[in-house]
Amino acid sequence: MPLTPAIEEPQIHESAQGPRVTPAASRTAQTPRPVPGPRPVAVPRPGRPGPVRPAPPAQRAAEAGSGPAPAAPAAPSVSAAVPQVQLIPASPEGALDAAEEAVDLLLDTGRAPGDILVITTGDPHPWAAHELSFGEASYWAQHDAGDDVFYADAAHVKRAAGRPVVVFAANGGPAGTTADALPVAFARAGALLVVCGDAKQINSVLGAGV
Repeated sequence: MPLTPAIEEPQIHESAQGPRVTPAASRTAQTPRPVPGPRPVAVPRPGRPGPVRPAPPAQRAAEAGSGPAPAAPAAPSVSAAVPQVQLIPASPEGALDAAEEAVDLLLDTGRAPGDILVITTGDPHPWAAHELSFGEASYWAQHDAGDDVFYADAAHVKRAAGRPVVVFAANGGPAGTTADALPVAFARAGALLVVCGDAKQINSVLGAGV
């Protein structure tokens, strides 16, 4: 039976009890966040002049005065238990911002950056778009290193390895993308799957067997 979001604010938490949707307050569309600023010390890529890579999310948090980011494990472990599912209702225009807020909350509550995978169905996250401008080899090398939050487009999600937490942003894209990518995101999540998107659409996919 489809689940109806309640009006309480989201509390991102984890449990080993089967798939469960914890609804939260709807978010209105917000202005997309800008590409993260450059690192304090700009180090050009060897043999490649041009833009400096933006600082990853964990470094941005540390520079903003929130203290040092939690150290990521060399190889994040993924539990075999069925992940908890949390729904954060959001419009396609606001889903990416909702996902960013979820990532910030996860980091603030002690999750290591390398534990988190963010999947987008529409426009890629600005960080991912920028990193891909340097080539897919460099982009996926950061994924394999597993030491920071990684952002992947739904079209490439099958290549992404599982992580303890997956944040899924249903921010548009071709018809059927959410229905195709959400089950994969569920399979990649070891402990928690946070889904940001239209509640009716997400519930229809979740009710279909995710």
